[in-house]
Amino acid sequence: MIKRYSTKEMEHVWSEQAKFDAWLNVELLAMQAWQKLGVVPLEDVVKAMENASFDIERIYEIEEETKHDVIAFTRAVSESLEDERKWVHYGLTSTDVVDTANGFIMKQANDLIEDAMIELIKSVEKLAFNYQYTPCIGRTHGIHAEITTFGLKASLWYEELVRDLVRFKAARKNIEIGKVSGAVGTFGNTPPFVQDFVCEQLGIESANISTQVIQRDRHAEYMSALSLAGSTIERIATEIRHLQRTEVNEVREGFSSKQKGSSAMPHKRNPISCENMCGCSRVLRGYMVTSFENINLWHERDISHSSSERIILPDATTLFHYMLKRFKGVIDNLEVDEVQMLNNIYFTNKAVFSGQILNRLVANGLSREQAYDLIQPIALNSYKNKLDFEVLLEKDENVMEHLSQEDLKECFDIKHHLKEVDTIFRRVFTNFK
Repeated sequence: MIKRYSTKEMEHVWSEQAKFDAWLNVELLAMQAWQKLGVVPLEDVVKAMENASFDIERIYEIEEETKHDVIAFTRAVSESLEDERKWVHYGLTSTDVVDTANGFIMKQANDLIEDAMIELIKSVEKLAFNYQYTPCIGRTHGIHAEITTFGLKASLWYEELVRDLVRFKAARKNIEIGKVSGAVGTFGNTPPFVQDFVCEQLGIESANISTQVIQRDRHAEYMSALSLAGSTIERIATEIRHLQRTEVNEVREGFSSKQKGSSAMPHKRNPISCENMCGCSRVLRGYMVTSFENINLWHERDISHSSSERIILPDATTLFHYMLKRFKGVIDNLEVDEVQMLNNIYFTNKAVFSGQILNRLVANGLSREQAYDLIQPIALNSYKNKLDFEVLLEKDENVMEHLSQEDLKECFDIKHHLKEVDTIFRRVFTNFK
């Protein structure tokens, strides 16, 4: 991942040093397992644990000759040892090391991601409660519909993000896994104990069955979980982008004192972070497509997945971690204009209250068809000609024949739309605690 969309924590997790450290850890743990089985002398294990090391430049140098990164690695490690070098990679095949180390590395990446997801969820929860009762216009098809609250919008975001977290936790469990089962997965040269011991020490799952590789449906599920969560962020970001439009102006991204919005127009404040989230989410979904293509490997393995995974796994986890951290900043610094939200409710001259009038007329004896046909032309006249819908109704004898003044007043009371806000909040924030 390019520096612009990286985080320091993920750069460390996916560094070459961390990768080779994980490979060496697998090698040494396998050696310890063989010692417990009585194959490798204890003194050789001790020497290897004390002396085994590698130089990254030396690995690259050997790989220039061998054209094989794991062989280059094991030979570089062997150069740091004496007679005990013969136990390096004993009974193993390359992917025993690579896939198991990847499971361990993914665990480190997932810890960072899960923590960041939780922090974003907390920020959205705080936003929801801060604006629990702040009325704003709801929109369907982009058109003013009925009144909701900004807190309810944020509550919906909260619940969706929680679902993303649940999916992520399930997917990370399936990808944090290792295998040391040999060239075709039969444990022919290495008993299952070695795999179980290595994985237990690394804190990852031990595969019940594998071929030479861990099966890639796990990785596809994982990338799907990341892509879904990224799409949730994109959806929220798109909502914020709309609400920041000049004509709407209900919320705005935070804007620092020396920040610039446009090189040509000094007045501009653009929703750049939210637009960034939308673009990054598209990249995540692209990685997901590649992960699905990687499921289809020949027989007990091929390496068609290997090249793409060297790109998509570090890139996807790094990009998503960046998105989580940046978008938390958006939520934490979001400027909410409660006055403008109220003004926008009345932008259509109260026509958005037509649904309450319709229901009250039905309750007072009209058929739904009669009530709808009576109200619609008045509402459209109000909207088109910028006339007060409530006044038009009050002057219409056909309407007032079925409504009292008290009925009319109640139908235009914003509190009508807020009466179940507490109920919804209890359902959302109780069920997911």
